[in-house]
Amino acid sequence: MIDLESVSVELDGRLVLDEVTVQLDQHRIAVIGANGSGKSTFARVLDGLVAPTRGTARVLGFDVAREAKRMRAEVGFVFTNPDAQILMPTVAEDVRLSLKGSGLDRSTIDARVASVLAAYGLAAHADAPAYSLSGGQKQLLALASVLVREPKLVIADEPTTLLDLGNARRIGTLLIEELPAQLVVVTHDLELAARCDIALRFHEGRLVELGDPAAVVERYQREFA
Repeated sequence: MIDLESVSVELDGRLVLDEVTVQLDQHRIAVIGANGSGKSTFARVLDGLVAPTRGTARVLGFDVAREAKRMRAEVGFVFTNPDAQILMPTVAEDVRLSLKGSGLDRSTIDARVASVLAAYGLAAHADAPAYSLSGGQKQLLALASVLVREPKLVIADEPTTLLDLGNARRIGTLLIEELPAQLVVVTHDLELAARCDIALRFHEGRLVELGDPAAVVERYQREFA
């Protein structure tokens, strides 16, 4: 479902991804590495937010450079800070916004919004101001607004970084155990990474390792021991 061939990305004259070639069809994919290693740029390539400077990237059969709009209809992106995604005044309105232009009739939209709010423990907050939610609830809202579209692929860029331990574990369990879509999770949470099916490690813009998550995480930890 994810196929990159010799993908390089230059931003502001700096090479941030260097000749990345990888094919991925696993259900849960972890992406780890130090800050500035290229892992977030890799995630943004997968969603068409950053175009390859060289090479080709295909996601769900779409060329990300030429078919980004069509591809994004099938891909959901969850940012580190949920405040960057929450756009509407109330919780229900924010989820509903994701279905704008979907072609679904009003009753179907109402049902889908109600269902996803109930699934993520936000039904009681449907009419509450989005800004009034806790940090964990905001991240749940950001996820709900992505998942209400029923994407085939979800890309989460450090979704637990700003959360306390309890909420980080809750979001991690939701992503790893409950998400029906394919998942790419960029994370510094090595316990979360180890629960995935495969792990990719980036260093200075290059994909330097991929394989069994426990083994990749262990070798990464040894480097900093």
